[in-house]
Amino acid sequence: MTQAGRQGSPRNSSGRNNPQRNTSQGGKSAGAFRDGAPKRGGGFGSDRPQRAPKPREERFIDPDLASDGPQQGRGAADPKAARPSSRKPAARKPGAKKAPGTPGALKPKPRTGAPGAAASRAFGSERFGQNLGPVRRPSRKKGPRGDVPQSELHDADGVRLQKVMASAGVASRRVCEEMIAEGRVEVDGQVVTELGVRVDPKTSVIHVDGLRIQLDENLVYMVFNKPKGVVSTMEDPEGRPCISDFLKSNKNTGERLFHVGRLDVATEGLLLLTNDGELANRLTHPSYEVPKTYLVQVRGPFPQGIGAQLKEGVELEDGFASVDSFRLVDSTPGHVLIEVVLHSGKNRIVRRLFDAVGFPVLRLVRVKVGPIGLGDQRQGSIRNLGKQEVGHLLASVGL
Repeated sequence: MTQAGRQGSPRNSSGRNNPQRNTSQGGKSAGAFRDGAPKRGGGFGSDRPQRAPKPREERFIDPDLASDGPQQGRGAADPKAARPSSRKPAARKPGAKKAPGTPGALKPKPRTGAPGAAASRAFGSERFGQNLGPVRRPSRKKGPRGDVPQSELHDADGVRLQKVMASAGVASRRVCEEMIAEGRVEVDGQVVTELGVRVDPKTSVIHVDGLRIQLDENLVYMVFNKPKGVVSTMEDPEGRPCISDFLKSNKNTGERLFHVGRLDVATEGLLLLTNDGELANRLTHPSYEVPKTYLVQVRGPFPQGIGAQLKEGVELEDGFASVDSFRLVDSTPGHVLIEVVLHSGKNRIVRRLFDAVGFPVLRLVRVKVGPIGLGDQRQGSIRNLGKQEVGHLLASVGL
């Protein structure tokens, strides 16, 4: 082929040294169009039209799912639309076409600030009390209560309700106003939805989502993880270790506290300390049936049928007694760990029950009282209850 023929050939005219092609491409290299970009036409000196490969994403594009805006309607002439994406389109994901809430449907992503987020819950920013579940109230029946007009709850000399809630640590004042407008706040048993209501913090009883807000700053609520060998008293005339020995390093050492219920010297675990007399009376009163959870270690093997016997009831020297629930937690050679829940407050009731069925207790730990649990609290330590925990505890006895 002659020199003139080589210069006029289509291959040479579309080569990388062709100034017309470089000018038309705006200085872009050929690699930017490998994945399917603008069509190559006769403007590049080609004698025959060359078809660009079809973009891979075009078969996945659903016009009904395309978003409004500048990106809608992009075709093969747009290099951004032609680039393959490593992301799987939403229409191709399993469960995308299923209705929300049905098995296999996609779960919506949580949004910050959405209803139900931590910021919209009462005391949502606290560390303790996040996983206590729904508020449990006692099953005691109360007489009917008539509707009280919100105007009668208004105290002209009081403080705005949202300010009282914010000062108690429920949430920010703006979030508290939203709670009131949504009907989540009760004052003296009456739902309040007006933002202008003023209340007396000293006398009003306020609930948010069923949680009682304790407005008396003088009341103290604490959890003590009692070790073995400590006497459940504030002072012991025999000089044995007692609760007050562990309160010396607590900042509330000046408060006159008393323990709710007792644990014998050999029993370990949760002991509530407070100066709220009404709460202490209700927690120990049998009519409120506050459940208590224990971990019991006995010698194994533990035969079947003993758990059912404990739930049906065992006759003791002071009458019949039973457990509310029985669960085998762990079993090792020679030892068995059992979890029992009961609401009886009789003296040494767990030990006497297991003695009656022929399995004396080797170790006994109380891990929960009502909604309050020990968790990972170190033995011998004392901590203050969070306001969520206090609210759940008060609600469990109808306060």
